[in-house]
Amino acid sequence: MRNSRLIVDEVPMPVPGEGEVLVKTLACGICGSDLHALKFGQQMVETSLQTDGSFSMDLSRDIVMGHEFCAEILDHGPGTSKTLATGTRVCSVPMTFRGGEVKTVGYSNDVPGGYSENMVLYEPMLLEVPNGLATDLAALTEPMSVGHHAVQMANLTKSEIPLVIGCGPVGLAVISALKVKGIGPVVAADFSPVRRQLAETMGADLVVNPAEASPYENWMQLASKDSNGELLPPQPLTNAPTFRQGVFFECVGIPGIIDEMMAGAQRGCRVVVVGVCMESDHFRPLVGINKELNLQFVLGYTPEEFAETLRNIAEGKLNVAPLITGKVGLDGVPGAFEDLADPDKHA
Repeated sequence: MRNSRLIVDEVPMPVPGEGEVLVKTLACGICGSDLHALKFGQQMVETSLQTDGSFSMDLSRDIVMGHEFCAEILDHGPGTSKTLATGTRVCSVPMTFRGGEVKTVGYSNDVPGGYSENMVLYEPMLLEVPNGLATDLAALTEPMSVGHHAVQMANLTKSEIPLVIGCGPVGLAVISALKVKGIGPVVAADFSPVRRQLAETMGADLVVNPAEASPYENWMQLASKDSNGELLPPQPLTNAPTFRQGVFFECVGIPGIIDEMMAGAQRGCRVVVVGVCMESDHFRPLVGINKELNLQFVLGYTPEEFAETLRNIAEGKLNVAPLITGKVGLDGVPGAFEDLADPDKHA
């Protein structure tokens, strides 16, 4: 990324520092955050500085993005244990430590990300790819971990009914994580027919086109019944309908969606914000107050959740193959960014 454009160029080979290994990139996904970084890089940096975030990039210098990767170990730097031999395929939480500071792989001027032929990774973060798992599927560990973390943070019980608004990669990861935990039925909504089809493939029980029907009314129809499909008894004092607990996942990240979801929610609903809105947003606090809503924001994942996600993919608990809808070489990355602006072309 150079001057808010993607450039294919020759750069120096990275040199592993203390505790780092040199790797060869085998596969790397394109994240929505990367699309945001190209378009809203300055906002990301400014907000990161204000909140002690991880996007501490100098946009006047080159940045090689890419943090959803599978790689092969080529060499070990100083101070490494060499537990994993050269030639081992690995995934990793995209971070390393240099000079006592955390460096985010893919959002750093000092360490290149997975859109380069070679990277340096922090040895203690490496996870060997298990069970002969295909390289491209292993590279999906990082984005699927985001959905896993969001579901973990939501602390759902099996009596609750989730609604996923937005079926891009983050929404699909949330749907998959809900199904792995046995939570459901899962209601999902998206305007894109391609994404609705993917949501169904990933396990959503009811998929809604918001242009034709209200996701919230569809959710209410399911939530008004118990696990046996029997209508719940009405409220004793008001005779109003009774609903099971709602947990709504915001996976769109554009202004107005949080307010819309709060308006559509029933009393006591939890709204988990996973989508990253890069602009100023607004919602009406009185709506949340009147309904006693719980609004929660989540980010990323823990190393333990990352490792668990890799195991779930390797053991076949997570079917991630449908999420790969295209492959390009290095020269094709700029064009892929343009293609990903259209939700009906790719996952």
